[in-house]
Amino acid sequence: MVATHRHDRTAEPLPGARILVVEARYYDGIADELLAGATAAIAAAGAEAEVVTVDGALEIPSTIAIACEGAAASGRPFAAAVALGCVIRGETGHYDIVAGESARALMDLSVARRLPLGNGILTVETEDQAWARARVAEMNKGGGAAEAALGVLRIARRFGATA
Repeated sequence: MVATHRHDRTAEPLPGARILVVEARYYDGIADELLAGATAAIAAAGAEAEVVTVDGALEIPSTIAIACEGAAASGRPFAAAVALGCVIRGETGHYDIVAGESARALMDLSVARRLPLGNGILTVETEDQAWARARVAEMNKGGGAAEAALGVLRIARRFGATA
C-alpha cells in the first residue's frame, strides 16, 4: 500500500471555532507582524481569535494553560491555541533557557491537554532574521503557526477528539 500525503491549506472552514492567541510583546514591532499573520490566517478559516498579551516567551505556556482552563470552566472552550513571540540570542545563556523551556512547555501542554497548538515563537540569532521570519510578506511565521494549529484542529475534529 502506498501512503499519500495531502496538505491542503484551503481545507474546510472552521466557523465558530475559538482560537486563543497568546503573544509575547518583548519586541513590539515583530510581535505586531506575527500577530497580523496569525489573525489573518484565523479569520481566513472563519474562526475567531482571542488575543492575550504577556511580557515574554516564558509566560506563554502558563498563560495558555490558565486561559484554556478558565474558558472551559465557563463553557466557552478554546478549540486551539497559537503562541507568538521572539527570542533573539544575546550575550548570555538566557536565550537557550527561554527558547528550550518555552518550546518544551508548549509541547507538553499540547500533548497533555490534546490541544491543537501552533508554536510561532521565533528563535533567531539576529533581529534581521526575526524580521524576515515575522513579516507577512516574507516567511509569515505567525500565519504559519496559526495554520498549523488549525490543521491539527481539523484532524482532531475528523477523529472526534475536540469541540
